[in-house]
Amino acid sequence: MAGRFAPRPTPRPVPRPARTTVRDGRAVEPAGVPRQAPAPAVPPLVRTWVPDGPLDLGLVLGPLRRGAADPTFRTLPDGSVWRTSLTPAGPGTLRVTRYGGEVRGEAWGPGAGWFLDRLPDLLGAADDPAAFVPRHKLLALTRHHRPGLRLARTGLVLESLIPSVLEQKVTTGEAYRAWRLLVQKYGGPAPGPSPERMAVMPSPRTWALIPSWEWHRAGVDDKRASAVLRAVRVAARLEEAAGMTPAAARRRLELVPGIGPWTSAETVQRTHGAPDEVTTGDLHLPGIVGWALAGNRDADDAVMLELLEPYAGQRHRAARLILLSGRTPARRAPKMPRWDIGRL
Repeated sequence: MAGRFAPRPTPRPVPRPARTTVRDGRAVEPAGVPRQAPAPAVPPLVRTWVPDGPLDLGLVLGPLRRGAADPTFRTLPDGSVWRTSLTPAGPGTLRVTRYGGEVRGEAWGPGAGWFLDRLPDLLGAADDPAAFVPRHKLLALTRHHRPGLRLARTGLVLESLIPSVLEQKVTTGEAYRAWRLLVQKYGGPAPGPSPERMAVMPSPRTWALIPSWEWHRAGVDDKRASAVLRAVRVAARLEEAAGMTPAAARRRLELVPGIGPWTSAETVQRTHGAPDEVTTGDLHLPGIVGWALAGNRDADDAVMLELLEPYAGQRHRAARLILLSGRTPARRAPKMPRWDIGRL
């Protein structure tokens, strides 16, 4: 039989990994083992902008934050504000800081250019605070103490619509938890040197593929999950609403079953910086407005709209100033209980 078969190749010995020596509590690389070079830092795109009046980054960008642990929004002790978005050009990370009268925006990722092109609009450049004429002393004082309030305009619909749907008929804490869990699990990594645990919200296709049990684990009932799924199926048509007037945008959003006046108003306030789109159907806002302007804590939507009528064209700004004034009625009932349907 010798010679009928080719000899088998002799296997090469597999080199054993070099051991790491620990000296004085520090790991010492053995000789001959090259160190792995860290990934080179990607420089950001940068834009500076000088606003034409007072600007408070916290007041302007604060409504875009969905809770303290929002993966798409972070405020650091140095005063910088970080946010991520899934822009039409791709995912992006934006860092905004203010030095004196100048605002500096730094952006990373495929969406960096899109972010910086729209930085002034995001910070309220298209807003006109001077158009608001206070008719009540409370609002006059609040505006005086909060001169940096401007209405942000994101130009992105789904990133405001989906968390607004999650906030329907539940406590704020439940909605924030659902948003955080879903974005952290199904979102993409934040480009650039973003703070830890930041992420970009999922794409419409990814939202559509989230299994039903994951919605359940996040505490989202079938009604709200179904509304999100119907919205992401027509995501392109809904994103077109960013270029419409606020009223037309709300009409298009409300064509989707599960999206009503409350959700459309909450969305358009952020996407358009709409000063007159006041939220109706809210559990607390009518009582707060009624108490602040007329001492009526039992006001409903009709009474609230009547009280805000002198501010026609600026009703949303008036409501924002009332909330910032801190003049709210004392709570008469215990907080709404939190239900975790994920445990059922």
